[in-house]
Amino acid sequence: MRVHFDQEADALYFRLDDSVIVESEKVHPGVLLDFNDERQVVGVEILNVAARVPLASL
Repeated sequence: MRVHFDQEADALYFRLDDSVIVESEKVHPGVLLDFNDERQVVGVEILNVAARVPLASL
C-alpha cells in the first residue's frame, strides 16, 4: 500500500495495489474509489482533507 498527500490539492490518496484502474466512483462527497477490472477497490481518494483531519496529523 502507498499513501500520498498532495497539500496543494488538499487530497489524500491510498493505493492498495498496482492493478490497472478501469473505473472510479464517487461514494460520498469528497471520497472516490478506484476499481480494477475485477471490481476490487485498488485506490481511495479523499478530497478536502484539511476540513476533515488536522494537517498536523498527516
